[in-house]
Amino acid sequence: MAKTKLKVIKIGGNIIDNPEKLAQFLDNLANLNSPFVLIHGGGKVATEMSKSMGIESQMIQGRRVTDEATLKIVTMVYAGWINKNIVAKLQANGVNAMGLCGPDGQIVLSKKRNPEPINYGFVGDIIEVNGEKLKVLIENGFTPIIAPITSDSEGLLLNTNADTMAQAIAIGLSPYFDVELAYCFEKPGVLMDANDDNSVILNIDSTYFQELKEKGIVSDGMIPKLENALKAIAEGVEVVKIMHADNLLNPSIGTEIRK
Repeated sequence: MAKTKLKVIKIGGNIIDNPEKLAQFLDNLANLNSPFVLIHGGGKVATEMSKSMGIESQMIQGRRVTDEATLKIVTMVYAGWINKNIVAKLQANGVNAMGLCGPDGQIVLSKKRNPEPINYGFVGDIIEVNGEKLKVLIENGFTPIIAPITSDSEGLLLNTNADTMAQAIAIGLSPYFDVELAYCFEKPGVLMDANDDNSVILNIDSTYFQELKEKGIVSDGMIPKLENALKAIAEGVEVVKIMHADNLLNPSIGTEIRK
């Protein structure tokens, strides 16, 4: 019997930071003709909240260092304000959205990242996704909206990369569904020329990725995004798309990653 198609969608911070873009994106989500799971990042709200409380945000190589004070803020912001705001708006659009993060039903278990060579603080690396619990929610008509906060086996909360969380959840659901993973952000796809939005690379596989990386065509934040995509493909996800958030209902636009 054919598996039901399921979209696992990750939305970037630039969309979350713009109320109009977010409203349009959520309206498009409500019009999808397939069940979906949404994983969201945090945007600038956590940084703004830290500033207002006199807590300095530390970054190393573009990644947030999560000390104890920052952990409290990102948990409040990601699993609280941002998650519930998205859930409320989707419910208003007729989607039976349910807000979750990793510790809820222990859907995502992680471990604290090794402090060597760089100590990022309370940051979690995912070790397990309970796809079966998520499957039960989806099959009973719920749409999981998941914030990138996880916990370890001792109950310690951990800040977790949202791109990696989307990949791990897509892999965890692939035994039960025909999964498409979509990374939605502010660009139309992976670009041959970073300054030309019309230079979208339509298809990438692992060999072509190495070539693009060696030539310096893909760099910075796009490298881990593509590494996540290729790992998802290698571990059971049917297809990964990297696309502009506005093109959610037009899946032929963007970059497609397959085996």
